[in-house]
Amino acid sequence: MKDEVGTPGGATIEAVAELERKGFRAAVMSAMEQCFEKTKALSRKNN
Repeated sequence: MKDEVGTPGGATIEAVAELERKGFRAAVMSAMEQCFEKTKALSRKNN
């Protein structure tokens, strides 16, 4: 996605690079894993 919206050397790419340096990708992945696990638990509870 970043390659489709950013210009090489531009502001968007620089912002994405900083997010990656600060661990944004790992934080998003962890949040999605937690969301998935919670959804499974809620599904089991409601069935």
